Amino acid sequence: MICICCPLGCALTAVRDKEGEITVTGNTCPRGEAYAKNECLSPKRTVTTTVRVKGEAQAAMVSVKTAGEIPKDKIMDCIRELAGVEVALPVRIGDVVLKNVAGTGIDVVATKNIEKK
Repeated sequence: MICICCPLGCALTAVRDKEGEITVTGNTCPRGEAYAKNECLSPKRTVTTTVRVKGEAQAAMVSVKTAGEIPKDKIMDCIRELAGVEVALPVRIGDVVLKNVAGTGIDVVATKNIEKK
């Protein structure tokens, strides 16, 4: 795998032994080792998408993202929950659009300001 923790983009190799211990090679710093182990044991992602805006707005949709990483296996649950969300105007960057998405404890926040027409 390629490490995404810094611009170096180290090519990492992670191997799990019979006892379940993961050994990582190819990293130039400790962050690469931690990244590879997390990817093997519990991968997480930041989700970005859009949701509808209610009323007469500059745009019909507003961009949103999870405020932190969520477990990879919860991504589709997150998207399904967001499919029914409409936000009221005005929308400000950082406004919470959906709390505790998919039971992860992570909120979804707006990433763009949207004003009324």
